[in-house]
Amino acid sequence: MLTQIIAHRGSKGTRPENTLPSFQAALQDGADGIETDVHLSKDGHLIIIHDEKVDRTTNGKGRIMDLTLAELKRLDAGATFDPVYAGTRIPTLDEVVQLLVKAKFTGIFNLELKTNKIHYDGIEALVADYFNHHPVPFKLVYSSFYPKSIERLHALQPDAEFDSLFETKFKTAKRLHAEHVIIGYHPDIRWVRRHWLLLPKVQLRPWTVNTERDMRFCYRHRFAGLITDYPGLAHRLRVKMQGG
Repeated sequence: MLTQIIAHRGSKGTRPENTLPSFQAALQDGADGIETDVHLSKDGHLIIIHDEKVDRTTNGKGRIMDLTLAELKRLDAGATFDPVYAGTRIPTLDEVVQLLVKAKFTGIFNLELKTNKIHYDGIEALVADYFNHHPVPFKLVYSSFYPKSIERLHALQPDAEFDSLFETKFKTAKRLHAEHVIIGYHPDIRWVRRHWLLLPKVQLRPWTVNTERDMRFCYRHRFAGLITDYPGLAHRLRVKMQGG
């Protein structure tokens, strides 16, 4: 089995993260999967962006939860990365899904619920309702640093795949795995390197794997996948090491 390449916020290293150009580039680079993040706007729309605030990645300021969709759509999400991408907008979940459907994408769509800092009321139900009403050709994988979001979504969509994100502690991840709520771990690659011999035999997709050294480590040990900002580089290296 080939180690799957999951594009972190799209091709984050080469395009404005979590934007349609970033996801399009990831598909062109040969990514097997897309990883992205979802928040909830003031007026209840599912918004694709990483941070709780727009300050870092756009020309605006403020929290996602305090801004409406119309206000978010007026922001420039590309110019801070490179003036070439000026005018790029923050996408909604539906816009990203429709891009993937149009591209006939059949890989992994790893949606992280960003609820570990702000517990958006009802976001799990909104996400589940969206996918229950929008059949997709790709494999849906949910993850979160907030275990309750995983448990709530599991109750709503028991047939989806769930994986646990963590940086250094994985007691909760072990419990959820034992309870058959999750089937894999998405740990920090630095943590994986320190604890390699102690890791349980579960599906591993470490993040964020950006150096050739770390990519080679993942390919050599045949991890289920790796999450990277540079899917193009990861794909070229996988061809050399795993033949595909």
